Amino acid sequence: MTLSAAEGPTSVPLLSETIPQNLARTVAEHGGRDALVSVEQGLRYTYTEFAGEVDRVARGLMGIGVAKGDRVGIWSPNYAEWVLVQYATARIGAILVTVNPAYRSSELEYVLNQSQASVLVAVESFLTSDYRSMIAEVWDRVPAGRVIYLHTPDWDTLLEAAETVPADRLEERSARLEPDDAINIQYTSGTTGFPKGATLSHRNILNNGLFIGEACKYTAEDRVCIPVPFYHCFGMVLGNLACTTHGAAMVIPAAGFNAKATLEAVAAERCTSLYGVPTMFIAELGEPDLAGYDLSSLRTGIMAGSPCPIEVMRQVVDQMNMSEVTIAYGMTETSPVSTQTSADDPLEKRVTTVGRVHPHVEIRIVDPATGEIVPRGTSGEFQTRGYSVMLGYWNEPERTAEAIDADGWMHTGDLAVMDDEGYVNIVGRIKDMIIRGGENVYPREVEEFLYTHPDIVDVQVIGVPDVRYGEEIMAWVQLRDGAGTTADDIEDFCRGTIAHYKVPRYIKLTDTFPMTITGKIQKFKMREQSIEELRLDSAAQVRSA
Repeated sequence: MTLSAAEGPTSVPLLSETIPQNLARTVAEHGGRDALVSVEQGLRYTYTEFAGEVDRVARGLMGIGVAKGDRVGIWSPNYAEWVLVQYATARIGAILVTVNPAYRSSELEYVLNQSQASVLVAVESFLTSDYRSMIAEVWDRVPAGRVIYLHTPDWDTLLEAAETVPADRLEERSARLEPDDAINIQYTSGTTGFPKGATLSHRNILNNGLFIGEACKYTAEDRVCIPVPFYHCFGMVLGNLACTTHGAAMVIPAAGFNAKATLEAVAAERCTSLYGVPTMFIAELGEPDLAGYDLSSLRTGIMAGSPCPIEVMRQVVDQMNMSEVTIAYGMTETSPVSTQTSADDPLEKRVTTVGRVHPHVEIRIVDPATGEIVPRGTSGEFQTRGYSVMLGYWNEPERTAEAIDADGWMHTGDLAVMDDEGYVNIVGRIKDMIIRGGENVYPREVEEFLYTHPDIVDVQVIGVPDVRYGEEIMAWVQLRDGAGTTADDIEDFCRGTIAHYKVPRYIKLTDTFPMTITGKIQKFKMREQSIEELRLDSAAQVRSA
């Protein structure tokens, strides 16, 4: 019997350097190549120019008094300045606190207080969000002493402050940094309680970016389109750091996700790689003139951030020229990627699994009740250990101890299955599992079946309370434009094809799902809304042991 445990290859050594040291090596090798292109802003930097701008922002931050270890918050959608601040804070040893652009004033107040950020870089507004008003609302109750608004004279003032700091002072500061220094705090959203500040080091995110790029076979010839938000690991690690460790170009199509703008950027910039969460790829595939965009330059890309529907992956390969597209799996607390498919993997493995263990990482799948490693082919909790595990939750040792055990294993809370070749499938969250009349139902399994219906473009399955069975299955379904399929038709599609207890009792046709800015579906909000709409309050009050 083979157990569900694996260790990643170690043939490529870990980087034992800081982010600025690594960037300096890339600039020396690829200084004349494009480093950063912001299509919407009309900005383009070579690696030499990019490094110069990073240093100017870094000296500006030093000029306004930012010291090593100080926390600098950033609250903004995807602009070129976001990337400059990311690398500038790393250059001077400040800890970048990435604030979700979807946060409101109460969440901003919590993050600034919990991290004790001294400076906040922000935009004044974006779409319907008035950031300046929200900042004013909380400013008297937070420790931050200075806010710098992008695209205003504030930013010019920061750059002017750079003139007060000689270049050798910057070099002295940077030379004192260590690879294991904390460099980033990312607040992870949960279904309950306040967000937790996952604290990551240079070593954590620099190496993860390196090996993500290796799995995609990146070289300095690659141009990566990054429509996913920078505040999340998907944007700043899988995107930016995977590029700068390989001399590839970072291409920002727009400040916020727009399917048309993304496809236009791929075509105009001849991008070889495209990122997205499943909902982004679904939107791109749904563009009426998809065939009219020249996507011939695409080779690879990454789908991640939430469970990746097999049918969507197949369409991305077939319709978007992404023959070497990969799936990555991970979590913020692990920098983030623990497993990834490779461009060399068979197509079937690349569209139906989240790949195998990453280099220099250990993974195992254990019985949540006993902690014993389960045999291959058996479901259990996915756990991971290695260089990529976070330093801890910022100033929360008790919550850190709940997530990382005494042996260094990160308990993800995700349910997974490992096959005989070491490929992993994520089958759900431990808390998402539906128990209907004693039968365990994993939402992912029902979702994958419903994706095979020709009229269904997106589906999310949840459990809702039921007096008789404890829980019943509900599917929220998004149909393709013009489809006449009804809820009864979908139920008929299921009957006789999947087990009776997996057939959704309730089917809701919808155009939207509640989700975070990174495209993660918020199933707890779906459940709350469904309980109200279906009038299941009495069933929800039934207590269980």
